[in-house]
Amino acid sequence: MSTTAPTVVDPFVADWRGWHRRHEQARAAPDGFLAVTGLYWLTERPQRIPDVPGRWHTGPDGVVVDLADGEELTTDGRPVTGRYVVGRIAERASVLVNDSAGVVEIGRRGGRDIVRPRRADHPLRTGYRGTPAYPPSPAWVVEGRYVPFDEPRPTTVGAAVDGLRHVYHAAGRIEFEIDGLPLSLTGFDGPSPGSLTVLFTDATSGVTTYAANRSVAVPAPDERGRVRLDFNRATNLPCAYTDFATCPLPPAENRLPIAVEAGEQTPHERRTTPEVGRR
Repeated sequence: MSTTAPTVVDPFVADWRGWHRRHEQARAAPDGFLAVTGLYWLTERPQRIPDVPGRWHTGPDGVVVDLADGEELTTDGRPVTGRYVVGRIAERASVLVNDSAGVVEIGRRGGRDIVRPRRADHPLRTGYRGTPAYPPSPAWVVEGRYVPFDEPRPTTVGAAVDGLRHVYHAAGRIEFEIDGLPLSLTGFDGPSPGSLTVLFTDATSGVTTYAANRSVAVPAPDERGRVRLDFNRATNLPCAYTDFATCPLPPAENRLPIAVEAGEQTPHERRTTPEVGRR
């Protein structure tokens, strides 16, 4: 009788696989971004939004929805009828409410209020096959030096939506080398204290990776300003999957002249049906 020895997986590869699996699960959650069915810009004039209860408008006091008889939303487990004042929403923030068909996102992007329904049965989500990625390699884990700016710099960048602009606070610059070539990337404030978010493009953009942008999360620098850039964890933003996203574009200085053959590649959806989600 013959036996097959168990496959030994390198710990670096195993760690990356676990991280990417969790990232994919969040992306494809029933109320995740692949479930978004539309992008609607609110004005002071009340409007009906397809497949969403109520008439929606915005003004000085923020977002308001008027629900007709028999219409209902749920927020924090509490049913809402009649007039519901969502209120003013901070830039890049979102509020989620429920209706009978799923989740409704109310947010603010580029100084304008939006509504985005999220439905678990949306074909983009139900047909999702996962995102291809380069094989993880320690060669793409790069040590760098963080150089903070004296003061955070408000930086205006473009967006996946024509005419929209985002303003982010640039915290500092990350300096590093690849194959002896000095490079740098501007970092925006990240989700946790001291962390950074880096938006970038490179020579693979539009070839094997999504053309508009990719993102890398960078942990807070140590006491000597050292940081670690792990390009294996370069991820696509929602706009790589759907045109219902308002994702920011990288600042001009974050266009790397090299090919970063690491991290997530162009999604299957953009390779086979470029018009997915367009309206």
